[in-house]
Amino acid sequence: MTRFATFVLRHKLLVVLAWLAVAVAGGFAATRIEDRLTPDFAQPGLAGFEANQTLQRLYGTGGDDPPLVAVIGLPPGKTVDDPGMREAIARPFAAVAERLQARTLSYPDTGDRAFVSADGRTTFGIVYTSPTSGFGGDDLTGPVAQIMRPALPPGATVQVTGLEALSESEAAGEGVSVFVEVVVGGVGALVVLLVVFGSVLAVVPLVIAVISVLVSFLALYGLTGVTDVHMIVQYVVALLALGVAIDYSLLLVTRWREERARGHKGDAAVIRAMATAGRSVVVSGGAVGLGLIAMMVLPVPYLRSVGYGGALIPLVSVLAVLTLLPVVLATAGARMDRPRRTAASALPGASGGRRWQAWGRLVIRFRRSVLAGTAVLLVALGCAAFGLRLGEPQSSSLPKAGPAYEGLVSLRDAGFPTGVLTPMDVILPPGVDPEAEAARLARVPGVLTVAAPADWRANGTALLAVLPEAESGTEAGRRTITEVRRTVAPGAQVAGEGAQSIDFVDAVYGSFPAMLALIAVVTYLVLVRAFRSLLLPLKAVLLNLLSVAAAIGAMVLVWQYGYGSDPIFGLAATGALPEFIPVMVFAFLYGLSMDYEVFLLARMREEYDRTGSTTAAITYGLGRTGRLVTSAALILFLALVSLAAAPEPEVKIFATGLGVGILLDATVVRALLVPAFVSVMGRWNWWLPTWAARLLRVPPTAAVPYGRAEDDGERAPIAGPPAR
Repeated sequence: MTRFATFVLRHKLLVVLAWLAVAVAGGFAATRIEDRLTPDFAQPGLAGFEANQTLQRLYGTGGDDPPLVAVIGLPPGKTVDDPGMREAIARPFAAVAERLQARTLSYPDTGDRAFVSADGRTTFGIVYTSPTSGFGGDDLTGPVAQIMRPALPPGATVQVTGLEALSESEAAGEGVSVFVEVVVGGVGALVVLLVVFGSVLAVVPLVIAVISVLVSFLALYGLTGVTDVHMIVQYVVALLALGVAIDYSLLLVTRWREERARGHKGDAAVIRAMATAGRSVVVSGGAVGLGLIAMMVLPVPYLRSVGYGGALIPLVSVLAVLTLLPVVLATAGARMDRPRRTAASALPGASGGRRWQAWGRLVIRFRRSVLAGTAVLLVALGCAAFGLRLGEPQSSSLPKAGPAYEGLVSLRDAGFPTGVLTPMDVILPPGVDPEAEAARLARVPGVLTVAAPADWRANGTALLAVLPEAESGTEAGRRTITEVRRTVAPGAQVAGEGAQSIDFVDAVYGSFPAMLALIAVVTYLVLVRAFRSLLLPLKAVLLNLLSVAAAIGAMVLVWQYGYGSDPIFGLAATGALPEFIPVMVFAFLYGLSMDYEVFLLARMREEYDRTGSTTAAITYGLGRTGRLVTSAALILFLALVSLAAAPEPEVKIFATGLGVGILLDATVVRALLVPAFVSVMGRWNWWLPTWAARLLRVPPTAAVPYGRAEDDGERAPIAGPPAR
């Protein structure tokens, strides 16, 4: 790293011009990239997805988007059994079918009393519109209601609802754009940086981060020419690139200030900082990239694109911090570090550093109690993750205002189960009797009714509509889908959002344990060389996995069970989490959490090499990184808070999952659990036998005999590593 830093500083002008050129190109790409992104959530090869594609191809409507439900209320004294009323109710549905090329299903079509309330004054119908792609599809609740009203019987009312309509209701708001989210995150970051540095130098990490974001968009623009990239990637790149680049910049700038405080000037201070902090930046970037392996190898194209796009974040950020930032520090850093601090105050051992050292000594003093308490907390949260249920959010969790919500209330008040919001379509192959199949499926537990309209025929196939009692996002709803799939005639396809969701979960999470083991092993091997220890990296990987599990458990408690979603966002418990969110939270949080682990443990390793004392390694390591890790976590948390302002519940869940994970990691894990664990392990932390050191080409840490006193008063284990 020293030679690399020397090379960079010898070519300052070339480095600056190169980054300026790609940043300008990145700004151009950022303004045009949205048109090159795809909103499709394609899942080729999965049975549910293929059934939905067949349904759309043959019938033009339906698929993985839940249909709309029109609820018609008749005037007082009128029921569906009045003369001519059935024909009158049929007219508004016929008008919708003609104007929107929609497929409709209602009481007039079927004569099925399941579509009518007990008092006969309310009826509902299903309106299957053409599927939309991705987030933000057209909300057709208003147009459908406008088309139906003129054709209603005199005095009747109509309200239109549906899961997509509820999520896009006026109560959800318009949200904010990527640009606004970046600005909000950037302003929050600047405030934190001003507190950390107390000088104009605070703008330097922010400038590096903005350049990293622009160049990441340029790389993403190029990626769209090679493969499809989902539109959600632009939000991920914009906000996480901002946070990650600032994290890495903080690490290097803080170390550069330490070197200057020790009397090193100009290029020498930068080179010395790069020799230590620069190596940590490389390891941290590699850890973030390793976490995204889980996304890159998944059998779902849009999730793979999130992995590809996410991998650009550490790559570009590491390059910017290791090339552009050293040039800025060497040329203008000293002038920007105003007001100038004294050498003593610039070192982390003073003020905040002393407070973190005192904290470290306190943790060491009560290390076993701290270790037990924090472990119990994280394990308890991690156990909550075992209750995770995957699927679409339930209607009860969506915004409680607007016309779509009013339609939902009318549907419930009339006594209809909300499962009608998520019907299934069954495509029957030629030769299967639709009427007989409908009667057979109607006997499946959890099925409200099955309709087989005579005009639902195409290319020799017939189409059935299966209306469940429970929504597909509930456990009962998923059981109903599974039973319907088991019961249908051979060769039949079951379409609908619920069927596609079940297949997605099986495909993505079925091989996840093996993938998790692979990522953990690769991460361990990378960290063994970085920390020059066999046991310290193992602890790092295990604690990181525990931290991620705790974050997912917290997400389950907050959203699935609703212990935080209502007071924070005004949304009820979802009952299930969207299928793609846990794997995305794992992929990003695994790497981001490992960032802080590397920052802290790398500095502890350095202090142990300098002092030969585990106690000194913990106290000085915390003193030099505690404020850094806390500030970095706060900056990233602020970026995620701005992301949580998006109107879509899925984005809110993703942002809060990452935000809670970052806070847990920077406080409970890094400030309590890690130092306590390192203190309990003693010199075992630093053990690296000769054979392993030879393979890694690093100096070994030899064993010591039993009974050798530890520096903190503990006795070393039989094969424990020695003081240096």
